[in-house]
Amino acid sequence: MENLLKKSVVAITTAGLVCGVLMAVLLTTPPTQAADQSAEELYGHKCAVCHGKDGLGNTAKGKKVHVKDVHANLKDSDAEMIKIVTKGKGKDMDGYEKEFSKEQIEALVEYYRGLGK
Repeated sequence: MENLLKKSVVAITTAGLVCGVLMAVLLTTPPTQAADQSAEELYGHKCAVCHGKDGLGNTAKGKKVHVKDVHANLKDSDAEMIKIVTKGKGKDMDGYEKEFSKEQIEALVEYYRGLGK
C-alpha cells in the first residue's frame, strides 16, 4: 500500500510539473495565429463585431458606439485609416499595433475599403 501511495504522489507531482512547464511556455510564447490569417479573417475576428461583415456598422455594438458606414470612411486617406487601426480611435476602438504587423494593418485597411466598392 505504501509503494502505491509513493507512486501516486510521484505521478501527481510529475503531472503538476508538466502542467506548470506547459503554462509557462504558453504564457511566454507570442501568439502567431494573427500572423497566419488573411485580412478577411482578421477583419472577421476583430472588426466585424462593430463594423459588420459588410462594413455598414449595423451591428448592436456598432450602433451603440456610432460606427460610421464604410462609405463615409472612404474619404479618409490610407494614412489616416492606418493610423486609426494602429493607434485606435477614442475609447471605443482599440489600436492593433502590438497585435498586428504593419503589413497586416495595411491589408486590413485595403480589405475594409474594398467593402465600400
